[in-house]
Amino acid sequence: MTELQTELKQLVIDALELEDVTVEDIDSSEPLFIDGLGLDSIDALELGLALQKRYGIKLAADSEETRKHFASINSLAELVASHQNA
Repeated sequence: MTELQTELKQLVIDALELEDVTVEDIDSSEPLFIDGLGLDSIDALELGLALQKRYGIKLAADSEETRKHFASINSLAELVASHQNA
């Protein structure tokens, strides 16, 4: 697990106040929404705000591209890494 993946897992836990979830509980390739972690659309908004605050990344709420980025911790890590390298 990379440092960025660990950081993003902690961001998800903190932003969504997931009290019974630890970094180790989240599989980097597991879906974040519906199956997997079971997040919903409200969680997506919270997570989007947290990404904007932490990394300065702005995402369109209803775009297909945003859905792809929010698929898993791995896809979020790719988004953040590409944004940091830009």
